[in-house]
Amino acid sequence: MTTDHAADTTRIHVGGASPYDVLVGRGLTGTLLAGLPAMLGEDARRVAVIHPRTLAARATSLRDALLREGLDARTIEVPDGEAAKTAEVAAFCWSVLGGAGFTRSDAVLTLGGGATTDLGGFVAATWLRGVRVVHVPTTLLAMVDAAVGGKTGINTAAGKNLVGSFHEPAGVLCDLDSLTTLPGNELVSGLAEVVKCGFIADPRILEIVEDDPVAATDPGSAALRELVERGIQVKVDVVVDDLKETGGRDGHPGREALNYGHTLGHAIERAEDYRFRHGAAVAIGMRFVAELARLSGRLDDETADRHRRVLDLVGLPTGYRDDRWPELHAAMKVDKKSRGNTLRFVVLDGLARPAVLAGPDEELLRTAYERIGTAPPLPR
Repeated sequence: MTTDHAADTTRIHVGGASPYDVLVGRGLTGTLLAGLPAMLGEDARRVAVIHPRTLAARATSLRDALLREGLDARTIEVPDGEAAKTAEVAAFCWSVLGGAGFTRSDAVLTLGGGATTDLGGFVAATWLRGVRVVHVPTTLLAMVDAAVGGKTGINTAAGKNLVGSFHEPAGVLCDLDSLTTLPGNELVSGLAEVVKCGFIADPRILEIVEDDPVAATDPGSAALRELVERGIQVKVDVVVDDLKETGGRDGHPGREALNYGHTLGHAIERAEDYRFRHGAAVAIGMRFVAELARLSGRLDDETADRHRRVLDLVGLPTGYRDDRWPELHAAMKVDKKSRGNTLRFVVLDGLARPAVLAGPDEELLRTAYERIGTAPPLPR
């Protein structure tokens, strides 16, 4: 990770077979935007900016900037949030690309949150078996999670992200100024993925939150910028070592570690028909697997309790409805991380020591869930 102090831009390099850079800074009209044409590729003639309805004005400005660069740029508006991640919306995007004559040397640019990034990446991965895609994430969740690592996907009635492809971007531009316009609960939701990185790989993240939770939730603070950069670096380090989630080295679960808290989290999202914020669901999922690891004798009390303490500091939920366990249990069985009929959970054997717990006893699962639902509020 390198920082150009004059331009106030941090460059995080992602190595591997298809290397690219993640730029973190402020002001898309300045140095960040200057790096965009190179990411799109010198052979690109057409660029499609895929964006949600709520970002129509920003997408138009970005399109106009690309037009000034001599590119044939156009916008493709999609629904907000998870409603964009359907086969029907993907087909609409393909029809626009086809009508505009997009070739293999042309590119897709996504502007939006995690759902837009997932959809746009999938459209780019499947058009002509893969065209370049550049992500401009506008939410904290998208910056530290969806935009980096090459996972793309759409949802089906059976579950979240069950259809998708691995397709690494040609570059990622993270404009921290966009976080200042986020609703507070949206920013807090994104912090769940950052906290996750603290538990599975970089404990300094947890210390930053504990030292000053107010700064950690301030979009203009140096603390939040460090959290963003550290979260991205954790994901980069894991992904470079295990792009397609085939397994890590020396007992490390590899990319699967990034699923910490996601098995129950995805089940909650499905039960709520995707109206529940992803980060909030993952926060509950992290608390659940912390209790699961504690009950299994794998995780010490201090680290298990720290989950609840840190998540509470930033305002994330740590419990869910007691009466939903049968529905959630059934939903987890069709999660894409399962193997056959065997449920798999990423757990901790200690701080920053992720591992996999496969096929835990159903009574153990129920007890862990009961613990997160019945615990009294933390003292303030």
